[in-house]
Amino acid sequence: MDAKNIQFTKIEIKIAKYLFKHYKDKHNARQLAKILNINHAHANKLCNLLANKMLLVKEKIGNAVYFSYNYGNKLAIKFIEYMLSLEEKEFPKWLIVPLHGLNKFKPCIQLGLVFGSSIKTRDFNDIDVLLMYDKDKSKDVKRLKDELRKSGLIEKPIRYVDITEKDILTNKENKIFYNILSNTLVFHNPEKYVEIIQKCRE
Repeated sequence: MDAKNIQFTKIEIKIAKYLFKHYKDKHNARQLAKILNINHAHANKLCNLLANKMLLVKEKIGNAVYFSYNYGNKLAIKFIEYMLSLEEKEFPKWLIVPLHGLNKFKPCIQLGLVFGSSIKTRDFNDIDVLLMYDKDKSKDVKRLKDELRKSGLIEKPIRYVDITEKDILTNKENKIFYNILSNTLVFHNPEKYVEIIQKCRE
């Protein structure tokens, strides 16, 4: 891969992240264009460019060409870890205050995700949060939840999914878990998120 070819547009990064997170699905350029609200020809061109850059894998099934993330390439994995590490800075403006509160969980948890309607629209009823941690951290997590609730800084209620890594891997075929893991923003430990996605694919 030539160094001058390793430049990525915002849309390329969007495609790469989407395909990485949706690890159970194969997509063709037309489907991606519709999902990401971009022109079909442009999506096709970018997917092919990303395949040339070794981030995507291209697969022909019948007359259609499908793209998936290149999970087997170490550099592609390093790239996605880096891109996901920036995700905390890309949270919607309306989640900045809640995110500040959620950051207090970081010393106690192995992974933190925000999912559901709050990451898509300003008009949401509650904030869905996944906290992955070992059971021995339960008291600390409970204390932080109570502190956050009593602080009154967050106007909307937070709905927590408390889980261990083992729980996720045991339920990896569960559609609800897949939806949480694939339609999410990472606020803590992108490396762990990448590791979990790879384990869920096994």
